[in-house]
Amino acid sequence: MSGDRLSTAEVRELDAKHVLHSWSAQNAITPVPIASASGASFTDADGNTWLDFASQLVNMNIGHQHPKLVQAIKDQADELCYIAPAFANDKRSELARLIADRAPGALNTVFFTNGGAEANENAIRMARVHTGRHKILSMYRSYHGATSTAITATGDPRRWPSDGAATGVVHFMGPYAYRSAFGSTDQEEESRRALDHLRQTVQLEGPGTIAGILLETIVGTNGVLIPPAGYLDGVRQLCDDYGIAMIADEVMVGFGRTGEWFAIGGFDVEPDLITFAKGVNSGYVPLGGVILSDRIARTFDDTPYPGGLTYSGHPLACAAGAASIKIFEEEHILENVRDLGERVLRPRLEKMAVDHPSIGEVRGKGLFFALELVRNRDTREPLVPFNASGADAEPMARLMTACKERGVWPFSHFNRLQIAPPLVISEDDLVRGLDAIDEALSVADGYYAESPA
Repeated sequence: MSGDRLSTAEVRELDAKHVLHSWSAQNAITPVPIASASGASFTDADGNTWLDFASQLVNMNIGHQHPKLVQAIKDQADELCYIAPAFANDKRSELARLIADRAPGALNTVFFTNGGAEANENAIRMARVHTGRHKILSMYRSYHGATSTAITATGDPRRWPSDGAATGVVHFMGPYAYRSAFGSTDQEEESRRALDHLRQTVQLEGPGTIAGILLETIVGTNGVLIPPAGYLDGVRQLCDDYGIAMIADEVMVGFGRTGEWFAIGGFDVEPDLITFAKGVNSGYVPLGGVILSDRIARTFDDTPYPGGLTYSGHPLACAAGAASIKIFEEEHILENVRDLGERVLRPRLEKMAVDHPSIGEVRGKGLFFALELVRNRDTREPLVPFNASGADAEPMARLMTACKERGVWPFSHFNRLQIAPPLVISEDDLVRGLDAIDEALSVADGYYAESPA
């Protein structure tokens, strides 16, 4: 090794020898060594630069290396790097207030964690202690984290190797009009039938056994599924009817992704618990948490909360979170998301759907969209099968390669290409990235098969 910085070859060698990468067979991957990043782009050690249309893991909301956020971390490090959660701290208290002020209704108390999985674990625990019940209902086509209860609550194939890690989780089908499990013909019917299914699930499982219903306000990795009108209101009513806690997982969609501080604010529904992470400080320092309604917070006034984390409310992470919220307001980021999402992103993607037969549906809100890719629009056969791997996944792999060759790094899952750039992206960069994706979609079109006449 030479100097203070490793060469690209040294990084690759040490990574291969000593790093275990998540969700991967190690011999099947060759991670790209990243040397730097700025704003909406990142650059590898060989000087190749990509527009970050995935915001890494849909968390880099404020963009890479925002100077004010970096400075806030430096300033806090000079003052106090760490203090245990049993003590009070100015940055922790300030961030809790800033979050509570932006949460809907009477959600005024924050429990800090290190990330989204821990947030969901603790929200489930809070619901169980508050209700004295054990079961949690969660959707298929969901992701809630990789810790024991969170992965059990997850409704996609990442759960399968860990089934049995926790008890008391029951899955149900959420609304997905494009591939309706209920034979619906429109969004209104899908909302009504999905709610009927959920109510029946509650009745069959026993309302008195159910502590909480956990759902992503907008399903993220599993499709950017926007709940149809009335659905979240119906879930709220169902929870009220049976004394069940409504838990909104906002780990991916919170803090501006849809143009709202919390996506559920756009549906005018007040849950009992909100989980967050990712965008709260864009991952500059690990941070997540749970926002509790006053009703649930009172449960722990005289009863100890049975949980804790050594790094809960870490000063460096909270300083970054408080600085991020202030930057959002100073730079009008929420307004930028709403403007670019409706004026630029949505119409451009809808135009792509006209030009590219492989696009079956366009879905999204703010700077969070998905292209559902198909081999045939009439049959809606997906471009690649559910949970595809190996040769079956080749069409999406080729599409992603085509995007990357054109300088854009989007996000893909099964047969969907998802677009989630940093919320600070400029209009020019957004258009440039969409131009590249437009060109790359010719790869997906090559697999399209017209229906017989």
